[in-house]
Amino acid sequence: MTKPVFLYDGDCAFCTLCADFLERRVRTGAEVKPWQWDDLDALGIEQQAAEDAVQWIEPGFVKAGPDAIAVLLRRAQWYWKPLGWIASLKPVSWVLWPIYRLVSRNRHRMPGGTAACSLPQAERDRLAAGE
Repeated sequence: MTKPVFLYDGDCAFCTLCADFLERRVRTGAEVKPWQWDDLDALGIEQQAAEDAVQWIEPGFVKAGPDAIAVLLRRAQWYWKPLGWIASLKPVSWVLWPIYRLVSRNRHRMPGGTAACSLPQAERDRLAAGE
C-alpha cells in the first residue's frame, strides 16, 4: 500500500453517494474505495470491521467510523482540516460515534439509500446470488 485507503460500503447507495462527495469535494491523497472491491487481507482489515464502519488505513494506523472520517478531513485541503481536528477531539468524537451508528443503522432511509443498504452483507450476497 503506497497511499492511505478510505474504505466504504460499495453496495450501499447512500455510502456511495457520500464517497463520491468525498472524492469530488474533500480531496486527499487517499484512495476512496468500496471494501467489496479491495483485498481486505492485504490491508489487514476484517470483513466484519469493514461492514460495521468506514475505515481509514495507512501503514501502522487504522481508524474506523467517525474517527476515520476525522482523519480523512485532517489530511484534506486546508479548509477541511479544522473540521477534522474538531471531530478528533475526545468529547466531540464521543458524541459523533452514536450519531454515526444512528445514521449507519438508518442509511436505507437517507438520501440515495435503498432497501439493500439495511441488509447485512451475507444477506445481500444471498440476494445477489438469487437464493
